[in-house]
Amino acid sequence: MAREAAGDRDVRIAGGGVTILEHLNAGLVDEFSITLSPVLFGAGTRLFDGVGASRIALEPVPSEPSSRVTHLTYAVHPR
Repeated sequence: MAREAAGDRDVRIAGGGVTILEHLNAGLVDEFSITLSPVLFGAGTRLFDGVGASRIALEPVPSEPSSRVTHLTYAVHPR
């Protein structure tokens, strides 16, 4: 439905690690970006646990570092 509405434009999905995993494993992602901000305390989702590594290859795209955050981008390719 989102692809139909977007036509030839990008479809963007916002969310955290669980959202990325669901869409990666469903084969719906061509590229994704992660905004990484170091945290000293707390917990999070291990982003690549559960990725179908036998089906998906990730290619790093140049990152954009700053003093507070790093924007990481990966192209997704089928294996």
